[in-house]
Amino acid sequence: MRKVLYILGQLDDEDIEWMARKGRRFQAEAGTVLIREGMPVGDLFFVLSGEVAVVASGIGEVARLGRGEVVGEMSLVDSAPPSATVEATEGALILAVDKRDLQARLAENPGFCGRFYKALAIFLADRLRSTTQRMNARGGLKAEAVMEDELDEGILDTISLAGARFEHLLTRLSGGRDGSA
Repeated sequence: MRKVLYILGQLDDEDIEWMARKGRRFQAEAGTVLIREGMPVGDLFFVLSGEVAVVASGIGEVARLGRGEVVGEMSLVDSAPPSATVEATEGALILAVDKRDLQARLAENPGFCGRFYKALAIFLADRLRSTTQRMNARGGLKAEAVMEDELDEGILDTISLAGARFEHLLTRLSGGRDGSA
Protein backbone atom coordinates (compact mmCIF):
# COMPACT_ATOMS: atom_id res chain seq x y z
CA MET A 1 0.00 0.00 0.00
CA ARG A 2 2.92 2.34 0.42
CA LYS A 3 2.94 3.27 -3.29
CA VAL A 4 -0.31 5.23 -3.07
CA LEU A 5 0.99 6.83 0.12
CA TYR A 6 3.89 8.31 -1.85
CA ILE A 7 1.44 9.94 -4.22
CA LEU A 8 -1.25 11.00 -1.75
CA GLY A 9 1.38 12.25 0.67
CA GLN A 10 2.53 14.84 -1.85
CA LEU A 11 -0.91 15.91 -3.11
CA ASP A 12 -3.26 18.14 -1.16
CA ASP A 13 -6.90 17.59 -0.19
CA GLU A 14 -8.20 19.52 -3.21
CA ASP A 15 -6.15 17.27 -5.52
CA ILE A 16 -7.65 14.15 -3.90
CA GLU A 17 -11.18 15.53 -4.24
CA TRP A 18 -10.50 16.27 -7.91
CA MET A 19 -9.38 12.67 -8.50
CA ALA A 20 -12.45 11.34 -6.71
CA ARG A 21 -14.73 13.53 -8.87
CA LYS A 22 -12.99 12.89 -12.18
CA GLY A 23 -12.09 9.25 -11.69
CA ARG A 24 -14.41 6.36 -12.34
CA ARG A 25 -14.70 3.51 -9.92
CA PHE A 26 -15.35 0.00 -11.17
CA GLN A 27 -15.11 -3.63 -10.14
CA ALA A 28 -12.59 -5.47 -12.33
CA GLU A 29 -13.50 -9.15 -12.29
CA ALA A 30 -10.81 -11.82 -12.54
CA GLY A 31 -9.17 -11.66 -15.97
CA THR A 32 -10.17 -8.04 -16.67
CA VAL A 33 -7.26 -6.42 -18.49
CA LEU A 34 -6.47 -2.89 -17.32
CA ILE A 35 -3.33 -2.45 -19.41
CA ARG A 36 -2.35 -4.50 -22.43
CA GLU A 37 1.31 -4.82 -23.33
CA GLY A 38 2.14 -2.77 -26.43
CA MET A 39 -1.19 -0.87 -26.46
CA PRO A 40 -1.67 2.79 -25.46
CA VAL A 41 -2.96 3.40 -21.94
CA GLY A 42 -5.82 5.84 -21.47
CA ASP A 43 -5.98 5.86 -17.67
CA LEU A 44 -3.99 5.99 -14.47
CA PHE A 45 -5.26 3.19 -12.19
CA PHE A 46 -5.40 3.04 -8.40
CA VAL A 47 -6.06 -0.39 -6.89
CA LEU A 48 -8.52 0.33 -4.07
CA SER A 49 -8.93 -3.31 -3.08
CA GLY A 50 -8.18 -6.74 -4.49
CA GLU A 51 -5.21 -7.65 -6.59
CA VAL A 52 -3.80 -7.29 -10.11
CA ALA A 53 -1.05 -9.27 -11.81
CA VAL A 54 1.68 -7.75 -13.97
CA VAL A 55 2.67 -10.11 -16.79
CA ALA A 56 5.46 -9.50 -19.33
CA SER A 57 5.77 -11.46 -22.60
CA GLY A 58 8.51 -14.04 -22.50
CA ILE A 59 8.90 -13.67 -18.73
CA GLY A 60 5.52 -14.38 -17.21
CA GLU A 61 4.15 -12.86 -14.04
CA VAL A 62 6.58 -10.32 -12.64
CA ALA A 63 4.48 -8.87 -9.82
CA ARG A 64 1.20 -8.97 -7.94
CA LEU A 65 -0.05 -5.61 -6.79
CA GLY A 66 -2.73 -5.03 -4.18
CA ARG A 67 -4.55 -2.33 -2.26
CA GLY A 68 -2.98 1.08 -2.68
CA GLU A 69 -0.88 0.27 -5.73
CA VAL A 70 -0.82 2.46 -8.82
CA VAL A 71 -0.47 1.28 -12.43
CA GLY A 72 -0.31 3.12 -15.73
CA GLU A 73 1.97 5.84 -14.40
CA MET A 74 4.75 5.15 -16.91
CA SER A 75 2.44 6.24 -19.73
CA LEU A 76 2.24 9.68 -18.16
CA VAL A 77 6.01 10.04 -18.27
CA ASP A 78 6.66 8.97 -21.85
CA SER A 79 4.78 7.83 -24.93
CA ALA A 80 6.32 4.36 -25.14
CA PRO A 81 3.76 1.56 -25.10
CA PRO A 82 3.45 -0.51 -21.91
CA SER A 83 6.01 -3.29 -21.49
CA ALA A 84 3.61 -5.52 -19.55
CA THR A 85 -0.03 -6.50 -19.26
CA VAL A 86 -1.90 -5.76 -16.03
CA GLU A 87 -5.02 -7.75 -15.22
CA ALA A 88 -7.24 -8.37 -12.22
CA THR A 89 -6.61 -11.70 -10.53
CA GLU A 90 -9.60 -12.49 -8.31
CA GLY A 91 -11.37 -9.19 -8.73
CA ALA A 92 -10.26 -5.72 -7.78
CA LEU A 93 -11.93 -2.41 -7.05
CA ILE A 94 -10.25 0.16 -9.28
CA LEU A 95 -10.24 3.95 -9.57
CA ALA A 96 -9.38 4.97 -13.13
CA VAL A 97 -8.40 8.59 -13.83
CA ASP A 98 -8.52 9.46 -17.52
CA LYS A 99 -5.08 10.42 -18.80
CA ARG A 100 -6.51 13.34 -20.83
CA ASP A 101 -8.24 14.79 -17.76
CA LEU A 102 -5.06 14.37 -15.76
CA GLN A 103 -2.93 16.03 -18.45
CA ALA A 104 -5.39 18.95 -18.67
CA ARG A 105 -5.25 19.41 -14.88
CA LEU A 106 -1.44 19.26 -14.96
CA ALA A 107 -1.36 21.94 -17.67
CA GLU A 108 -3.84 24.28 -15.98
CA ASN A 109 -2.72 23.95 -12.37
CA PRO A 110 1.05 24.47 -11.77
CA GLY A 111 0.76 23.61 -8.07
CA PHE A 112 -0.89 20.28 -8.82
CA CYS A 113 1.66 19.66 -11.57
CA GLY A 114 4.61 20.16 -9.21
CA ARG A 115 3.08 18.02 -6.45
CA PHE A 116 2.03 15.27 -8.84
CA TYR A 117 5.37 14.95 -10.63
CA LYS A 118 7.29 15.03 -7.33
CA ALA A 119 5.05 12.20 -6.09
CA LEU A 120 5.58 10.29 -9.33
CA ALA A 121 9.36 10.71 -9.06
CA ILE A 122 9.35 9.35 -5.48
CA PHE A 123 7.10 6.48 -6.56
CA LEU A 124 9.26 5.52 -9.54
CA ALA A 125 12.49 5.82 -7.54
CA ASP A 126 11.07 3.40 -4.98
CA ARG A 127 10.00 0.98 -7.70
CA LEU A 128 13.50 1.09 -9.23
CA ARG A 129 15.10 0.46 -5.82
CA SER A 130 12.78 -2.50 -5.20
CA THR A 131 13.54 -3.96 -8.62
CA THR A 132 17.28 -3.51 -8.14
CA GLN A 133 17.05 -5.08 -4.69
CA ARG A 134 15.26 -8.14 -6.08
CA MET A 135 17.89 -8.48 -8.80
CA ASN A 136 20.75 -8.11 -6.29
CA ALA A 137 19.19 -10.62 -3.91
CA ARG A 138 20.62 -13.42 -6.02
CA GLY A 139 24.12 -12.25 -5.10
CA GLY A 140 23.28 -11.12 -1.57
CA LEU A 141 21.89 -7.86 -0.26
CA LYS A 142 24.13 -4.89 0.24
CA ALA A 143 24.00 -3.23 3.66
CA GLU A 144 22.80 0.08 2.26
CA ALA A 145 19.86 -1.42 0.34
CA VAL A 146 16.40 -0.17 1.25
CA MET A 147 14.44 -3.17 2.52
CA GLU A 148 10.98 -3.90 1.11
CA ASP A 149 9.12 -2.63 4.18
CA GLU A 150 11.35 0.37 4.93
CA LEU A 151 10.21 3.89 4.17
CA ASP A 152 12.47 6.72 3.16
CA GLU A 153 12.96 9.11 6.10
CA GLY A 154 12.32 12.08 3.83
CA ILE A 155 8.67 11.14 3.36
CA LEU A 156 7.80 9.71 6.78
CA ASP A 157 6.07 12.94 7.85
CA THR A 158 3.63 12.65 4.94
CA ILE A 159 2.69 8.99 5.50
CA SER A 160 0.06 9.50 8.20
CA LEU A 161 -1.63 12.24 6.20
CA ALA A 162 -1.43 10.13 3.05
CA GLY A 163 -3.05 7.19 4.82
CA ALA A 164 -5.90 9.43 5.96
CA ARG A 165 -6.28 10.74 2.41
CA PHE A 166 -6.44 7.19 1.01
CA GLU A 167 -9.16 6.28 3.53
CA HIS A 168 -11.03 9.49 2.63
CA LEU A 169 -10.75 8.61 -1.05
CA LEU A 170 -12.14 5.12 -0.37
CA THR A 171 -15.01 6.59 1.67
CA ARG A 172 -15.69 9.24 -0.96
CA LEU A 173 -15.80 6.64 -3.73
CA SER A 174 -18.09 4.30 -1.83
CA GLY A 175 -20.94 6.79 -1.86
CA GLY A 176 -19.44 9.91 -0.38
CA ARG A 177 -20.95 13.37 -0.37
CA ASP A 178 -22.58 13.47 -3.77
CA GLY A 179 -23.20 9.71 -4.00
CA SER A 180 -22.15 9.70 -7.67
CA ALA A 181 -19.16 7.42 -7.32
